[in-house]
Amino acid sequence: MKKTMTFIVLACTAVLASAQKATVASPDNNLKVDVTLEQGQPCYNVTYKQNTVLEKSPLGFKANTGDYANGLKWVGTETSDVKKDYVQDRIKRTQNHYQANLLAVTLENSQGNKFTVTFQVSNNDIAFRYEMKKQGETGSMIVEREATGFNFPSTTTTFLTPQSDAMIGWKRTKPSYEEWYRLEEPIGSRSEYGHGYTFPCLFHVGDCWALVSETGVDGRYCASRLSDADAEGTLTVEYPMPEENNGIGSATPAVALPMATPWRTITVGDNLKPIVETTIPWDVVEPRAEPSRQYQMGKGTWSWILWQDGSINYDDQVKYIDLANAMGYEFVLIDNWWDQYIGREKMERLIKYAASKNVGVQLWYSSSGYWNDIEQSPLNKMCDPFARKEEMKWMKSLGVKGIKVDFFGGDKQETMRLYEDILCDANEYGLTVIFHGTTIPRGWERMYPNYVGSEAVLASENLIFEQRFCDAEAWCAALHPFVRNAIGCMEYGGTFLNKRLNRNNDGGTTRMTTDVFELATAVLFQNPIQNFALAPNNLTDAPQTALDFMKTVPTTWDDICFIDGYPGKYVVLARKSGDKWYIAGVNAEKAAKQLTLSLPMAQKGGTADYYYDGKDNLPQRSQLKIKAPAKMKVTMQPNGGFVMIL
Repeated sequence: MKKTMTFIVLACTAVLASAQKATVASPDNNLKVDVTLEQGQPCYNVTYKQNTVLEKSPLGFKANTGDYANGLKWVGTETSDVKKDYVQDRIKRTQNHYQANLLAVTLENSQGNKFTVTFQVSNNDIAFRYEMKKQGETGSMIVEREATGFNFPSTTTTFLTPQSDAMIGWKRTKPSYEEWYRLEEPIGSRSEYGHGYTFPCLFHVGDCWALVSETGVDGRYCASRLSDADAEGTLTVEYPMPEENNGIGSATPAVALPMATPWRTITVGDNLKPIVETTIPWDVVEPRAEPSRQYQMGKGTWSWILWQDGSINYDDQVKYIDLANAMGYEFVLIDNWWDQYIGREKMERLIKYAASKNVGVQLWYSSSGYWNDIEQSPLNKMCDPFARKEEMKWMKSLGVKGIKVDFFGGDKQETMRLYEDILCDANEYGLTVIFHGTTIPRGWERMYPNYVGSEAVLASENLIFEQRFCDAEAWCAALHPFVRNAIGCMEYGGTFLNKRLNRNNDGGTTRMTTDVFELATAVLFQNPIQNFALAPNNLTDAPQTALDFMKTVPTTWDDICFIDGYPGKYVVLARKSGDKWYIAGVNAEKAAKQLTLSLPMAQKGGTADYYYDGKDNLPQRSQLKIKAPAKMKVTMQPNGGFVMIL
C-alpha cells in the first residue's frame, strides 16, 4: 500500500479541497465521497456520475469516554490506494480483484481524543468505518450510539424489510430476519414495528440504485440495522434493542483499544448489475482462522422440510440417505429431536450406514435454551463451551460432517460472540456450520473457513406452513438476488418437486410455481451446501428431466453475471461453474414474460441445453443453436422460469 500525505494531489483519488473538506473518488472517477466538518460535526455525501446518491449525512459516535460526533476539530487526512487479489470459494466469484482509493480523516474531540474515519471507494462500492488508537491509560470503551446516517434524496423509493419486536413470534424467537419486504415505498415511510429495517437495505435513487449493509462483524462488536427516517429524512445506524436475547447482554458494544468498528458498505450503480454482483462484503475483511481440514461443499437431502418432525426416526432417515445416494448428493441433514426420537446409540448406526452410502451427515442443534422458549432438542449444547466441545468431539469421532444451529437471540455483541465461538470450536473439530433462525452473514464466508450459510429470510419452511407463502413464492424469489442474497450466502432449503407440500404429495399447501421455476432457484439462490426439498417419492413421481438437472447442478460458483430483472418482478442471472455457464430466470408477474437477452458468455454457433415450461407447464429440455448471443429470446410463464446451460 502506497501512502501519500494530505497536500499531495493524486489524480482520480483523494484530494484536499479545503482545510475542512476532503474528497475520495473511485478508480474510474465515477463514484465520489466528500467528507466535511461543519460547525464541529462531521458528515459526508455521495455522488455517482454526478447524480446525488446521498445528501449531507452525519458521521461519528458517542461513547462513555466522550462525544465523537460534535465539537470536533479537523486534524488531517491520509490517502492511499488499495489493491487486493484473493481466492475465495463459497461466494459469488472464486478469483477476486479489489482496487480502491482510501481516504482516512482524523478528527479530535473537545477532550483531545483523536479518531479516524476511513473510507475505501472502489468503482461501485464504498466501505467506511471508525478507527481509534489507545487514548492515554484508557484501554476500553463502550460505544453508546452512532451518529452514522444515510440521507437519501426525498424522491428515493425503498425495498426494505422491517426489524421486528424482540421476544415475539413462535416460542419468542424473534428477531430472526424473517419479515416481509415492502417494495417501492417512499423513503420516509415508517417501518411496520417502528424499529427500522434490517440489513441489507435497497434504495432506488432517481437514475441510481444503492444497497446499504455492513460487514466484518465478529465477537468484538454488535450487529446493526437502520432506523426509521428522522424529520430530515436520514436513516441512522441503530444498535440492538435491549430486549433482544431475553435481555441478556448489553445492547451497546464494548471495545478494547485500539479498535475498529465493522465496515458499513454502500454499493452504487446506475443499473442493478453492481448490486447483484458486488463482492464488497468480502473485499474488505480478512480470514480469522485457517481451516482445520479441507471442507467439502455440495448438495444434501432434508426430511424435515416435507415430512416434518414425524420423519425424525431411524427408518425415515434411511430413506433420505438412500435418496441422497440415488441423487449423488454428498449430505443428509437430520433435524431437531434426533437425540430423543432416534437416540444416540442408533444415531451411531445411522451415521455408519450413511457413510457406507458415501453420504455425510449434518446434525441439527438449538443454539440454547435460555433466550427463548424452544423445546426442540438437542438443547444447551451449543451455548455451553464445555458441553459444546464434548458434543463436537463425539461428532468428530463418528465422522459427522457439519451442524445446523437454530434459534438465535438477536444482534447483541453477546450473540455475535456465540456465533464466533461455535464457528471456532466447530473448525477445531472439522465441522461445517449452517445458522438458522438467525441474523445475516457479515463477511463470514471469508472470515471463517467452515461457515456455510445463514437463513435470515422467509425461507422454504414457510411454504409448508401457510398457503399465502406459496402464493408469494415467485415474488420472493425475484427479490432475493437483489437484496438478501446479494450480501451473503442464503440457506433457503428450497427446490420442491412435490406439487402438494406434505409427506404423500397429496395434501397441505399447494405449490404455485412450475418445476422449471424450482430448478431455476437452485441456480439463483447461492449457498455452498444446498439442502434441497426433494423427497424419496420424487424418484418415481417427478419428471426425469427435472431429476437429471438436480443431480448435476453445482452449489459453488466461479463467477456471476447479472443479465436482467427488477426486484420482485423477474430476474435473470448467470453463474459459472468450471467451463459451464448456468443462466436461470424466474417470472413473478401475472403475464408471460418475453425477453431478448444479451448473453456475453455465449458464443455464436455454439449450443445450449435449454430447460423451459412446456405444455401444461411440464418441464421440457431441448438443444438450442446460438445464432446471435446478444439476441437470445426466452419466454417465462407466470410463476415459471427457464434454465440455460452453455
